[in-house]
Amino acid sequence: QVQLVESGGGLVQPGGSLRLSCAASGFIFRNYPMMWYRQASEKEREWVATITSSVASYTNYADSVKGRFTISRDNVQSTVDLQMNSLKLEDTAVYYCHVHLPTASGPKGFWGQGTHVTVSS
Repeated sequence: QVQLVESGGGLVQPGGSLRLSCAASGFIFRNYPMMWYRQASEKEREWVATITSSVASYTNYADSVKGRFTISRDNVQSTVDLQMNSLKLEDTAVYYCHVHLPTASGPKGFWGQGTHVTVSS
């Protein structure tokens, strides 16, 4: 079955960096765009970044993280990473890996369990 397992979260000071990783299995990873979302306490889940499935791996970012975060993928290892630099207090959230896949009952979104990122001095 489809599995997404995030790792790399932790506690970091403002201005610091973290690298999140998501290990995917159960589907042909290289064929699908991958996304990162985040959800801060008492807020709705929000989209952070997308990387396409193409060889060129086009990327797109939420305005709030543009220029600070970088999404990348390794189609051999079936992983998608999120390099987070210049972290701010407002980046504190649970970060989730996400993929949309076709299923017998129609398109379905799959989520990992999330990894906690806390930015605090």
